[in-house]
Amino acid sequence: MTDIAVIDYGMGNLRSVSKALEHVAPRARVSVTSDPDVIRRAGRVVFPGVGHAADCLRELDARGLRELVAEVARSKPFLGICLGMQMLFEHSEEGDTPGLGILPGRVLRFPGEAMHDAQGERLKVPHMGWNQVYQVQPHPLWNGIADGARFYFVHSYYCEPATPDLVAGYSLYPFPFTSAVARENVFAVQFHPEKSQAAGLTLLGNFVLWDGGAGAACTPSVCL
Repeated sequence: MTDIAVIDYGMGNLRSVSKALEHVAPRARVSVTSDPDVIRRAGRVVFPGVGHAADCLRELDARGLRELVAEVARSKPFLGICLGMQMLFEHSEEGDTPGLGILPGRVLRFPGEAMHDAQGERLKVPHMGWNQVYQVQPHPLWNGIADGARFYFVHSYYCEPATPDLVAGYSLYPFPFTSAVARENVFAVQFHPEKSQAAGLTLLGNFVLWDGGAGAACTPSVCL
C-alpha cells in the first residue's frame, strides 16, 4: 500500500483530485492534508491549485508549507497540477509574484488581445476547455496515453521553462506553450487530469505506479 499526500493550502479542487486518485488506486491511502509530518511520510505528493499566484504563496507561508513543498519535491515522486505547476518556477507575471524556484523559468500571461485562431477569430483568455497535449519526451506518466490526447485546461498564464529539457509536453493556443514539465522525480501539468476523463485518469494511475525515475513505471506489486 502507498500513501499519497494531496497538499492542502486552502486553494485548489482538492476533493476532485483526491477522489480521482482513490478511483485509480483503491488500495492507496490518499490524504488531503496540510500536516507536515503526514506530507513527509507520504510515498507520493500531489501539489494542486487554482487561483492567484500571490494568494497561493501567502497561504503556503501561513501554513508553514513553502519550504516543505521544496523539500518533498527533491525527495519523492511529485505531481504539480495547474497553479501547482506554475508555482514551481522562479517568477510569475500574475501579481509580479516570486515562485518557489524549484524549476528554472517564469510564468507569463497569455497576450489575449493578440491571439487569433486559424480562422481569424479572437481567442479568449482564460484558455478554457479541451486541448491536445503533444509529448516531447518519453516519460512513465505518458504510458498508455496517445500523443495528442486531449486534456482539460483552465488558465490565463502559462509556463516558460528556462531550458528546453524540462518540457515534457506542449499545446497550442494559438502558439506552442508548455503544458507538461519533467525533471527527475518531479512531473507537473498545466491541465487538470482529474477533469480529463480517461486520459487524465491514466496519467494519475501512472503517477501512483511511478517510482520517481525516468525509466518504465514500476509494477503494481512493487508500488502498491
